[in-house]
Amino acid sequence: MRNFNTEGDNEMEEVKVVENNETAGVAAITQQYIVVRLGEEQYGVDIRYIDNIVRMQKITRVPKVAPYLKGVINLRGEVIPIMSLRLKMFLPEDEITKATRIIILKLGQYGSIGVIVDEVKEVVTLEEGQIEKVSYDSKDDKMNFIGGIGKYEGGLISLLDFNLVMQERENTP
Repeated sequence: MRNFNTEGDNEMEEVKVVENNETAGVAAITQQYIVVRLGEEQYGVDIRYIDNIVRMQKITRVPKVAPYLKGVINLRGEVIPIMSLRLKMFLPEDEITKATRIIILKLGQYGSIGVIVDEVKEVVTLEEGQIEKVSYDSKDDKMNFIGGIGKYEGGLISLLDFNLVMQERENTP
């Protein structure tokens, strides 16, 4: 088991990394996700996009932006926009607790963005066979941000696709 460090004010936390060894000795394509909690649901965030995980801090509000854009923070001299995934996914307003974190993502053409999550739980490694792709009807008006469903330890983890999240952001009035 490895540890994934997250950055706090002056202290480091550790996020448990869980390796799946069901097919020992067989080369399989694997992908790592950080499992986060939003309300009662668990979601997976592809670890390749994660730049940093920080404790909740003061967010400077920006006027005339979508309600799910909470404002900006200054992280080591870089101004980072902060998005509430709860509001983006039409869940109730964020409840800030000691477990609340901001995950800083590097998303290529979109640059850096922070997303508020209720809790960072662990890092899991999923094999290709444990991930079911999700397809949606293009006529479906419901906004979909899930790129797949991960099967892990008898449970399901909705895998967020931040390209879908950000594309929708571009189309929001």
